[in-house]
Amino acid sequence: MSFRPLHDRVVVKRVEEDTKTAGGIIIPDTAKEKPQQGEVVAVGPGARDEQGKVVPLDVKPGDRVLFGKWSGTEVKIDGQDLLIMKESDILGVLEGKAATKKAA
Repeated sequence: MSFRPLHDRVVVKRVEEDTKTAGGIIIPDTAKEKPQQGEVVAVGPGARDEQGKVVPLDVKPGDRVLFGKWSGTEVKIDGQDLLIMKESDILGVLEGKAATKKAA
C-alpha cells in the first residue's frame, strides 16, 4: 500500500538514536525518549494561498529533519511506525555532516 499525504502534510519516519551514552552506559528502552529527528518519507503537494494557488513545500523525501517533542500524529502503515505532521511542525532540515553522520 502506498500513502500520499494531502495539502501541507509530511510523513516522517523517526530515526533511532544510539542506545549508549558517550561514557559507554547502555540506556534501556524504558528510559529512552522518542527521537525528535526523522527522515521525510512522503510530502503532500502543498498548501493553498489566499488566491488559491498551491505553494509547494520546502522539504522533500529523503530530508533529515528535526521536529518538536509532541509534533505530529503517530500512525502505523505497512507495519512501520510513522508520523504525519504539518510542514510548520518541522523545526528545520539537517544538512551536511550532521545528516550523513546519523544515517551511517
